[in-house]
Amino acid sequence: MKGPYDPNLSEPLLQSNPGRGGGGGADSDVPHHKSQQDDIDVSIASEACEGQQSDSGRRRPGLNRYALGGAVLASTTSVLLGYDIGVMSGAVLFIREDLKITSTQVEILVGSLNVVSLIGSLASGRTSDWLGRRYTIVLAAITFLVGALLMGLAPSYSFLMAGRLVAGIGVGYSLMIAPVYAAEISPSVTRGFMASLPEVFINVGILLGYISNYTLSSLRPDINWRLMLGLAAAPALAVVVGVMVLPESPRWLIMEDRLEEAREILVKTSDTEEEAQRRLEEMIAAAATATGEAQRHGQGVWRELLWKPSRPVCRILVAAIGINFFMQASGNDAVVYYSPEVFRDAGIDDKRQLVGVTIIMGFVKTFFVFVSAVFLDRFGRRPLLMLGSAGMAVSLASLGMGSKFLEVTGYGGSDKPAWAIALCIVAVCADVSFFSIGLGPVTWVYTSEIFPTRLRAQGTSLAISVNRLVSGAIAMSFLSVSKEISFGGMFFVLGGIMGLATLFTYFCLPETKGKSLEEIGALFEDAVDLETTVDEIKL
Repeated sequence: MKGPYDPNLSEPLLQSNPGRGGGGGADSDVPHHKSQQDDIDVSIASEACEGQQSDSGRRRPGLNRYALGGAVLASTTSVLLGYDIGVMSGAVLFIREDLKITSTQVEILVGSLNVVSLIGSLASGRTSDWLGRRYTIVLAAITFLVGALLMGLAPSYSFLMAGRLVAGIGVGYSLMIAPVYAAEISPSVTRGFMASLPEVFINVGILLGYISNYTLSSLRPDINWRLMLGLAAAPALAVVVGVMVLPESPRWLIMEDRLEEAREILVKTSDTEEEAQRRLEEMIAAAATATGEAQRHGQGVWRELLWKPSRPVCRILVAAIGINFFMQASGNDAVVYYSPEVFRDAGIDDKRQLVGVTIIMGFVKTFFVFVSAVFLDRFGRRPLLMLGSAGMAVSLASLGMGSKFLEVTGYGGSDKPAWAIALCIVAVCADVSFFSIGLGPVTWVYTSEIFPTRLRAQGTSLAISVNRLVSGAIAMSFLSVSKEISFGGMFFVLGGIMGLATLFTYFCLPETKGKSLEEIGALFEDAVDLETTVDEIKL
């Protein structure tokens, strides 16, 4: 990675010499980083600039179409994970019948993709810094494409598992790179919406998976599940083609000493040249500060994150890892994966009806994630996280009570009361709805925006690795644990975890709404440093 630049410029960067081209390099007239005082100066200048823009009204409200198009295209990789979650929930009904596999094998089949995605998540940080954000998205889609074809052509359980492992690596790449790219290309005023698009597309993919299940469920069991899984190759191929027209992340270009290319993209993704100028200078300052700090301490990125992190970095890690832990500890993925099993336990026996109920759940889940994406930049991250976590706690407790009632001796088969079955269905829909309002979209947004530029790729990949590990652990144990303590007991446990998530949000996650990526770092600084910065801004 090449050295970036310092913000102490004698003239605006948007009027830079065209002769420098895209490389900048040795001909760049930007001086080197000087001291930590520059951090405070940049913060003061940045806030002053934002205040002037706000007062003069030069920044137009609304979405920049070019930035939106880039964020949408990048986020389509998330359809791949969503489709797998949705389609596997129904496909396992027919895989179990066709391949005669046990419940333990079902858990391994379902959860293995999430565990193996750890490889992609951990590798994606360095890969995206090496190849760039755009080509990492292409790599993710191609890897998943190969995995989907292997699953669709699988003649046996072991072959099917091989396809799941390959697809899992692709999922790991896509989960890290999509929100990072969306956050890095977006203006701060709309970053919440754009960085939440990966979760929107995950839900679109889940819904497509449910529809595929319902459409193909009437075919022979030895054919339908192979078609369900193999069809995932179609969106993967579409992503490979579509992403080729994406612009590269301007922050990555700055880190690679390609100032002119970054400038051109920022002009397109900003509403005014003044905004593009401000964003470019902030990015250069942040990149220069990060590189200067690393050089002074002789640290690489992973060493800075894991070996001797500073106190602000520790706070960022707690926030990022914590929110990703609670996202998956909510059990939402397991509820979606095993919703047919849950509904069957509630008294719905027909396979086509089971798949049909999941479509209703998919529509509800997708609707509420759109609602969250629209209001994320208006209400902020914390309110939606608090509402979502508290709502999930209540929904899971209600689902636990409904499930426990149906387990009472004397109720079985067709004798199960309709109101209790309805309560379980409504509670599941409420659970996934509150997830789609809070932890679902906000986790990706928050994780991608709180790390400083130098640490963002690897830091995000580390947090998402925890996300995948917890998701895989729950998916691979959900049926076994539920068998021991019942579905009702399992839902009570998950509801308690969501209560803890609400407290974690309140005490550990500061609000980031409306702040640039370069300003967010100040939220995690020591209180003394923050007071000093505020006093200097007032002066």
